[in-house]
Amino acid sequence: MMKSVQEQMAVIRRGAVEILVEVELEAKITESLKTGVPLKIKAGFDPTAPDLHVGHTVLIQKLKQFQELGHEVNFLIGDFTGMIGDPTGKNETRKPLTREQVLQNAQTYKEQVFKILDPAKTKVVFNSEWMGPMNAAGLISLAARYTVARMLERDDFHKRFTGQQPIAIHEFLYPLVQGYDSVALKSDVELGGTDQKFNLLVGRELQKQEGQRPQSVLTMPLLEGLDGVNKMSKSLGNYIGITEPPKEIYGKVMSISDELMVRYYELLSDVDLATFDKVKKGVAGEPDGAHPMESKKALARELVARFHSQQDALQAEEDFIQQFKQKEIPDDIPLVRMQGDAPVWICRLLTDAGLVKSNGEGRRLIQQGGVKLDGEKLDNADLEVQPSGELVVQAGKRRFAKIIFN
Repeated sequence: MMKSVQEQMAVIRRGAVEILVEVELEAKITESLKTGVPLKIKAGFDPTAPDLHVGHTVLIQKLKQFQELGHEVNFLIGDFTGMIGDPTGKNETRKPLTREQVLQNAQTYKEQVFKILDPAKTKVVFNSEWMGPMNAAGLISLAARYTVARMLERDDFHKRFTGQQPIAIHEFLYPLVQGYDSVALKSDVELGGTDQKFNLLVGRELQKQEGQRPQSVLTMPLLEGLDGVNKMSKSLGNYIGITEPPKEIYGKVMSISDELMVRYYELLSDVDLATFDKVKKGVAGEPDGAHPMESKKALARELVARFHSQQDALQAEEDFIQQFKQKEIPDDIPLVRMQGDAPVWICRLLTDAGLVKSNGEGRRLIQQGGVKLDGEKLDNADLEVQPSGELVVQAGKRRFAKIIFN
């Protein structure tokens, strides 16, 4: 049985930044309940990189919620727009991907998103289906629907224009094609990040011009990374990759602050609103809330189980408890053999063992108290290690190496 309008809206509002226009969406849900016809929910993803992190899954998680409410999910892979290159947030023209790159990444996307979405209830569509056959006349007709002045209202275009940074003509086509996707799919609701608001509204405008009922727009926040400050990004190293090993995912979740954990629960977890409320109360210190540490462990198990298996989640938790709570060294740490009989500078040893990327990073980590030698914390970044026997080096919380000198 489908939930009531009020119940559905409570689920839909969870974590959302903005719903445009909310009364329109309520009316659509009311009509859907009366007719039994599900709403068409759309979210588009350009396959610009082969691997996703959990920040990418915020929209997918919201799609899943719509799916569980009984609505039709269109997971749109922008194989056509991917070859244009999304200009959102860019201060320079983006290099378009080749057709081969797009198709290869698209296949990886499909494999990864079905760890969250139900494949039996998901329509995977490619916008090359309707954009590929469109001839030059059709593209010119589409371009005629928006003025340059309207395009320059978009924040990133405006900044580049006023900053005298070049804007290629084809970049103006991106929001138009994304908007036309909504026309082609006759979407009732489109989801996107807050940075996609302009593009989502273009879809509403083009639908009006086509005589369609304009889609409702729901924007979701850009998920903060492990540092709790910057947007999750592989380039910043503050990410949780969904293809990472179970122990890595579990450990990264356990490393976040309690406040950030609430945010992750809101945007990534499947727990119901009542359980989420208990998590929030626990972090706030209210007596009827859940214990923050237990909540964090439950979230870590949930994410590992989602991207791997329940058994992997339990094993990752057991390993975590052994490694970090009992202060034991894991059994499967990498073995590194080093040659020579001369003393080795500790920062060079960390770099050669692959525990840090540079001597400078090693020095900073030691100064921050993040390096242990045979379980003892180091505070001397100029230490010379004598090359005899074997020793265990730990850098940060999860990086270990057993050094054997030959």
